[in-house]
Amino acid sequence: MDTRHGVIISALLIVTMTTARVSSEQNYTIERLLLFTKNDVMVESFTNFTVGVRPKSVIQENAVVYFTTDNVHTAVALNEINITGEILSTEELSVSALDPGVAALHACEKNTTAQQQLNLKEAYLRVSVVRSKALHIVNIVIGWVYFIAWSVSFYPQIYTNFKRKSVVGLSFDFVAYNLTGFTVYSLFNIGMYSIPTVQSQYRDVNPGGVNPVQLNDVVFSIHALFATVLTAIQIFLYERGNQKLTIPSIVLIGCGWVFALISLALAAGGVITWFRFLNFISYVKLGVTLVKYIPQAYMNYKRQSTQGWSIGNVLLDFTGGTMSLLQMMLIAYNFNDWKSVFSDLTKFGLGMFSVLFDILFITQHYCLYRNKPASTAGYQPIASSMNSAA
Repeated sequence: MDTRHGVIISALLIVTMTTARVSSEQNYTIERLLLFTKNDVMVESFTNFTVGVRPKSVIQENAVVYFTTDNVHTAVALNEINITGEILSTEELSVSALDPGVAALHACEKNTTAQQQLNLKEAYLRVSVVRSKALHIVNIVIGWVYFIAWSVSFYPQIYTNFKRKSVVGLSFDFVAYNLTGFTVYSLFNIGMYSIPTVQSQYRDVNPGGVNPVQLNDVVFSIHALFATVLTAIQIFLYERGNQKLTIPSIVLIGCGWVFALISLALAAGGVITWFRFLNFISYVKLGVTLVKYIPQAYMNYKRQSTQGWSIGNVLLDFTGGTMSLLQMMLIAYNFNDWKSVFSDLTKFGLGMFSVLFDILFITQHYCLYRNKPASTAGYQPIASSMNSAA
């Protein structure tokens, strides 16, 4: 009995000591953490600035820290940092901002042993170098302008459907394409904006590049999906005549989803990165944008009228598209990063093609079919059908 008790006590002592050692090592690592006073800085090109660096708590020995950069053309550290043992103080790191772009500075400890090594996991500084801070503010304002214009653009059509209690004149193919397009576009924006792994993989492909997805892109895509779902519900609730989805649209939408699911399987299996997966499904959105306006333009042509298709939707969409293109150009200029314009084909294509088709719709509404009643061939208006029935 005494032997068994001795074994149990010994085991408990071993577990306690092991736990205490692990806890002590974890505390030691946390205590030796080296931090920047701020991790993100935006400055104008060809200027010098300083930023504070300090250990989280007092360390026992002296340490010398130097800093590497992943973009020597954009930002470089000008000095090393001497951390004095047993004194808790903030040291100043001088940084030179050079050409516009984005660079990351990482801390490295000099002439050290494994026992003396600092915890440098959080010791990094992201430097965004721009031509003009004022232009950066202008870009933010433009982003919210086109976000508002594009977001509001869905509601004239929704209101028109509600007022007429009819969706005759609205292409169902257009709505179906939007459902697919805004679903994958929302996934793309959420992933690029909020998932660190995807952002890291993006930087690997585009070293020093600027993430082209902003907060307003994320909010817009989710709201656009909601508004499109609401429009789709109206199709089931209101008079729709003999309109229906066409076979070519069903086939194209189906191919888009098959491509997206195959890409998802490849990413889940580690064949491609998650950034590449998001990039692939962004091509689905680009393809949707290329073709989604065609059914509506053809319907307007066939009916020789834009009745049932809200011009308010078109004008607001045109405003949003031009503002989106302008923002991309200004960001590329400010960061001297023109590759970001063409690496984000979804956003660039969305703006360009929507503008071109909006010009076509404006021409149809105000020039070609102005004040023309809708043709009754295949798309008979409600009022006419009621009169015929009477």
